[in-house]
Amino acid sequence: MYPGILAQSIPEKPAYIMAESGEVVTYAQLNESSNRAAQLFWSLGLRPGDHIAFCLENHPRFFEICWAAQRSGLYFTAISSRLTLSEAEYIVDDSGAQVFVTSAAKGDLAKELLNKCPGLKARFMTDETQPGYASWEEATASQPVEPLDRELEGAQMLYSSGTTGRPKGVKHPLSSKPVGTIPPLLALITAAYGATEESVYLSPAPLYHAAPLAYNMAFQRVGATCVIMENFDPVKALELIESHRITHSQWVPTMFVRMLKLPEETRTQFDLSSLEVAIHAAAPCPIPIKDAMIEWWGEVIHEYYAGTEGNGFVMINSEEWLAHKGSVGRSPNAVIHILDDQGTPLPRGEIGTIFFESDARFEYHNAPEKTAGARSPQGWTTLGDVGYLDDDGWLYLTDRKAHMIISGGVNIYPQEAENRLITHPKVQDVAVIGVPNEDFGEEVKAVVQPMDMGDAGPALAQELMDYCRQELAGIKCPRSIDFEAELPRHPTGKLYKRLLKDRYWEGHSSQIV
Repeated sequence: MYPGILAQSIPEKPAYIMAESGEVVTYAQLNESSNRAAQLFWSLGLRPGDHIAFCLENHPRFFEICWAAQRSGLYFTAISSRLTLSEAEYIVDDSGAQVFVTSAAKGDLAKELLNKCPGLKARFMTDETQPGYASWEEATASQPVEPLDRELEGAQMLYSSGTTGRPKGVKHPLSSKPVGTIPPLLALITAAYGATEESVYLSPAPLYHAAPLAYNMAFQRVGATCVIMENFDPVKALELIESHRITHSQWVPTMFVRMLKLPEETRTQFDLSSLEVAIHAAAPCPIPIKDAMIEWWGEVIHEYYAGTEGNGFVMINSEEWLAHKGSVGRSPNAVIHILDDQGTPLPRGEIGTIFFESDARFEYHNAPEKTAGARSPQGWTTLGDVGYLDDDGWLYLTDRKAHMIISGGVNIYPQEAENRLITHPKVQDVAVIGVPNEDFGEEVKAVVQPMDMGDAGPALAQELMDYCRQELAGIKCPRSIDFEAELPRHPTGKLYKRLLKDRYWEGHSSQIV
């Protein structure tokens, strides 16, 4: 269940196809290139438990780097290609990476990193080179094509996107098991989502994010073909489903929104009948958006709630969701607890912090205080999200605890207003945040990305505030609305609310980050 085995049984089958360029990498090619890269890491003195990092766009060499580390017993960190110099430098240094790989497209960042990160033994660049970076292609081509004498399972160590502060490296203990050992995610995608060697998986998101990276590698373990979008485009995504007869895919709710807001004649012209499973995660999906997707695509929509920490997994299919609208499901591998701020369990229906009771173990790298802060007195762990369980044990998310607005002593979770406003036909994206208020501490503000910036102005602001009040209590609705041409949203769907809030809180003190 890895390229070394699959190269023997299905050598000429595409392991992945780059959607825009059309480049095809077969299982034989992936096996050979990842073997050479693993030999390169070994020649540089890296041994099981050591660390590499790389910063690439959705690039044809991405998976050979991942599989090289995975079959060498190494930790590997994929760094967001959208990060600033200081953010990338922090991750390379904090992770303890000894090798760094980047691309010519990230040449500006590579140049700025050149005299930084003293722990690196080697730096490589794909496509082209510049001073201080060796050619990745030349370095790997000089290595033996045979696998290492002893191949052990490695592990990804990814960093949080830093939406509420410094990124945290999520580290799991290495299994020390032979490469090819079946990981839990592989069992999930085969049992719950029906993944097989015949599956064709569409990946429209950045590969450096936890879910696209893990799911692509899991589908490659079963011998499926992955179709990788270099960049998401709603029309292109629909074209690819039709042209490649996509069976499985994974999305974030903002992608659903963009597809649904295409003209009716555009989005209905494609044959999507090959879709068996369309998974979504990473951010809460407003009920009207998911309703519309199920009506359009049928009951192929599956949702899960989980984190890079791997401490719990919650899932729900379309049939279950239609009976429990708004829920993210129930957990097959953990017991869910809802606790108050003192760590006391809350009864069903009451909102509190979500904790998982499971056997999973993780730590935040070099951050023992953050690791401890994610644990309850009972030893359960949390991702920092807030929600409740209904009487039947279905989990509902309310928001992230760090996003809570406290106005006049009342706790307000902005997700409700966001879910309402995103359904307005003139809204493309929205963030609801707390901004300073002299009397109440904070007040609710919406920052809206309109479908047409020409509509931005007081009239649309009033229309949106009235629209929100039609469904929600006044205290939950924005008291003011600002407009932006584009919100600072991570490609994985997460909003960088910290960047928005900083603008409004400059010169003020805030406990909300």
